Amino acid sequence: MTTLSPDTEQHLDSKSAVAFKPNFALALSHPAYFIAFSGGVGLFPFAPGTIGTLAAFPLFWLFDELLTPAYFLLAIDIMFIAGIWACGLTGKALGDQDHGSMVWDETVAFLLILFFIPNEWLWQLSAFILFRLFDIAKPNPIRYFDQKLQGGFGVMFDDIVAAFLTLLCFAGWKTWY
Repeated sequence: MTTLSPDTEQHLDSKSAVAFKPNFALALSHPAYFIAFSGGVGLFPFAPGTIGTLAAFPLFWLFDELLTPAYFLLAIDIMFIAGIWACGLTGKALGDQDHGSMVWDETVAFLLILFFIPNEWLWQLSAFILFRLFDIAKPNPIRYFDQKLQGGFGVMFDDIVAAFLTLLCFAGWKTWY
C-alpha cells in the first residue's frame, strides 16, 4: 500500500528529526518529496538553499523559451500552490516543517525574480546574490512571516517576501540609475 509519508515515527521528536538525513530514495518515493527537494537538488551536502536557487535557472530558460508571459506566471502560480502541498507534507514526514533540504521555495521564488528582471547575466547574478542575502539574513518582514506562518504556506511565503524585497531593490535601483 502506498502511503503519503515515509515511516518516520522514530524521527518525530525534535532531537531525532535533526539527525534524520533525507536521501534520494526518499525523494523518489513520493511526488511531494520530489517537489519539495526540487528534484533532489535540496539533498546536496552543503548550501542546499543556494543550489535550490540555482535550480531556477534551467526552469527559467525552458519556460522563457516555451511559454508566453501569461502562461509563465501561471506556471509559477501552480508551482507555488504545489509547493504549499509538497513542503507541508514533506515537513510533516521529516518532523521539521522547514527542513533545510526542502528548497522548492527558493526555486519558485527565484524563478519569479528571473521573470521580472532583464534577461541579462549581470542582472541575474545581482538578483541571485541579493535574494540569497535576504533569504539567509531574513530581515523583517521576512523574519516575521518565517516565524508566524506555519506549514507549507509558511515555508513558501517567506521566500516570496524575499523575492518581493529583491524586486523592490531592483525597481529602486532602476529608478535612480
